[in-house]
Amino acid sequence: MSSNHFLIIGGTSGIGAALSRQLTEQGHSVTTLSRRSDADFSIPGTSHLQADVTNPQTNLPEISLPINGLVYCPGSITLKPFRSLKADDFTNDFQINLLGAVRCIQQYLPRLLETYNPSIVLFSTVAVQSGMAFHASVSAAKGAVEGFGKALAAELAPKVRVNVIAPSLTATPMAEKLTNSEAKLKASEERHPLKRIGQPEEIASMAKYLLSPEAEWITGQVFHIDGGMSSLK
Repeated sequence: MSSNHFLIIGGTSGIGAALSRQLTEQGHSVTTLSRRSDADFSIPGTSHLQADVTNPQTNLPEISLPINGLVYCPGSITLKPFRSLKADDFTNDFQINLLGAVRCIQQYLPRLLETYNPSIVLFSTVAVQSGMAFHASVSAAKGAVEGFGKALAAELAPKVRVNVIAPSLTATPMAEKLTNSEAKLKASEERHPLKRIGQPEEIASMAKYLLSPEAEWITGQVFHIDGGMSSLK
């Protein structure tokens, strides 16, 4: 397998870190970009750039290498009753989930276009299709990600593939407050037909596939990796 170069936004924890490890284990080079400093983590085989991509006032760093695939992992889990949501909640969720991705893709698209059949992978949530109480803000933002991903896939075809992964609850640091007790974890597991929550490596494996040559005929899709929650009762 030839070695490629991948840019993982938010590649230092959770699903992004799992994906970074899987790609480097295959011999690929990975650049991670996040708010964390180099001292905060160590993933062998990766290089790291520090920037807050969700802050529109922050300049994104230049990358000199061609990019075979870009994965945007930053997200949020804002769970509040609608009557408690403020305009800032919606603004923050859109900034993190959608506008950060837009900024990164605009910045690094020229590097993607330097490679053969490059791939962009974005992340949504099972709540967009299923409709869940207290998810109004994050579902609005992630629904926008799905619409953006499909429109971008149409516009960039046939040069660049764009797909979206919509997971359910996954055991990541971001979801810890929803699983930090035995009772909470058990309740979350029982909501899924497969009676457990997802693992970062499982979601990362789907992203790795979408970046690979095996997925060269796949674009404009939303993949529900959610333990059956979106389609089974």
